[in-house]
Amino acid sequence: MGTQLGNPSIHFLLRFLSNCRSNQCKNRLRVRSKLGEEEEYLIDAPVSVGDGFSFTGGKYSDGPSPSDEWRAQGKYVKAHPVYGNKGKAKDPIFGLTMGSGSQSSTDVFRWFCVESGSSSNPSVVLAHGFPSQAYSYRKVLPVLSQSYHATAFDWLGFGFSDKPQPKYGFDYTLDEYTSALESLIEAIAPDKLSLVVQGYFAPIAVKYAINHQDKLQHLILVNPPITDKHVKLPSTLSLFSNFLLGEIFCQDPLRASDKALLSSGPYAMKEEDAMVYRRPYLTSGSSGFALNAISKAMKKDLKAYVQSMREVLISKSWKVPTSICWGMRDRWLSYEGVEDFCKDSNSKLLELPMAGHHVQEDYGEDLGRIISEIIK
Repeated sequence: MGTQLGNPSIHFLLRFLSNCRSNQCKNRLRVRSKLGEEEEYLIDAPVSVGDGFSFTGGKYSDGPSPSDEWRAQGKYVKAHPVYGNKGKAKDPIFGLTMGSGSQSSTDVFRWFCVESGSSSNPSVVLAHGFPSQAYSYRKVLPVLSQSYHATAFDWLGFGFSDKPQPKYGFDYTLDEYTSALESLIEAIAPDKLSLVVQGYFAPIAVKYAINHQDKLQHLILVNPPITDKHVKLPSTLSLFSNFLLGEIFCQDPLRASDKALLSSGPYAMKEEDAMVYRRPYLTSGSSGFALNAISKAMKKDLKAYVQSMREVLISKSWKVPTSICWGMRDRWLSYEGVEDFCKDSNSKLLELPMAGHHVQEDYGEDLGRIISEIIK
């Protein structure tokens, strides 16, 4: 079955997938979609019978999948207990029990981590931004591995980590993420470490760091929301928190991955990379529901977290050496006020003229060398 669409038709997909659920449909859905005039993406995957919002696969051929190759490089680390026991998660729209691929752990959450370098070397932990994956650090890891033990992880709700349905063990509040980060770091870097955090998760990392200054060698923030003008999500991300439409848009792999990444800077995504970023949204509806929940949490609490981060970094009680790396072609966060803040907080500022919001995507090897030089 072939369908030509100018933009992905969410209503069509929901009707089709819902019917397939009831009929145990074994057909294949072939959708051709365009993000622009020249870029065309082909989704060709069997329909999942376990989850009304997803496909199982997302491969374009029977050859090796870039997602599978990336996943093979990592491992799962258990950290942070699941609260409560409310049984099998159900999707919030149809109220049906979600498939096994959309059910998270029942006791302790699983985090997908990719390690590089000798474990005897100093530890560097890399946290991706919102919305992204540990995969964004794929070019940074080899550079750091020469002198450090580097670990990149997927936040809960992203990539290959657990994606609990909200109200089924994790609600994606910023406070919960702070507590969860503490649990993870204790599991993967029990001794001293340097922490690198990109984008909108930076305020969460700083809140964690307040009570763990003696544990941190360095804190490196990459295009963090740091000024008063950064306290609102860009429209590309805020739409995921909209009532009803946000829940639908979160299930669109092109909106949730391709468009979200491409709109933030000059990054030109290769198809093999796009396949990795789309994969969670193609294989499980829980990825979209998690995106919807964290978008709502960011909309509600980001302002307070950014203000708290500013106060902490400027405070005389803050003792951790801090650097801010800034991609100057960031389309989401304005550079205005960043230089002044770095002067006020005594933070080291490093500018990358040609990089956008996701610096590790635009200039991964350069960022790796910058990180190595900072923490050397």
